[in-house]
Amino acid sequence: MARKNKVPSVATFADHEVITPPTDLRKAVRQVPADGDDPIARAEAALAQMSGEFGDWMQAECERLDAARREVNRLGFTKKTHDDLFRAAHDIKGEAATFGYAAVGPVADSLCRLIEHTADMTRIPLTLVDQHVDAVRAIARERGRTDLAAIAAALTKKLREVTDEFLRAENSGRPDYLESIFAPPLAPGAA
Repeated sequence: MARKNKVPSVATFADHEVITPPTDLRKAVRQVPADGDDPIARAEAALAQMSGEFGDWMQAECERLDAARREVNRLGFTKKTHDDLFRAAHDIKGEAATFGYAAVGPVADSLCRLIEHTADMTRIPLTLVDQHVDAVRAIARERGRTDLAAIAAALTKKLREVTDEFLRAENSGRPDYLESIFAPPLAPGAA
């Protein structure tokens, strides 16, 4: 079957352009059948059914992060300990909101930044790593507290400030890289 080489149409206005793609994406969308079988609703229901296990999963992730931190403290930063610590923090960052532990996400993100943007891993302060890991564990443990959001926000803010100060000092000789670390996010509302 020969494929037609279509080009998008462009309508130009005084202050903007509207580009219409050559493919009508509405053809790719499947309508929910009349019988009410909604795959998104099914996925949300399955997620809700599993939500009772989220606490156990987050606890396991916190234990994995703590174990990675203990290995760093025992052996120092090696390729393996560095990667294990980063992966554990990154997984928590990504899973926190899904598991209902959104307040730990920003702390895990700060730890990821520290690990990812320090050129010489042996210069990463172990005390700062310990503070991040302890904060993640404490926030996860105290999830039911009514004042947790304020406490977690203050703790996250301070850890981020200390991390950013360290990263600025560590990358002071690399101004282009430093600029990329602290550039504002491209996505609206992402910070």
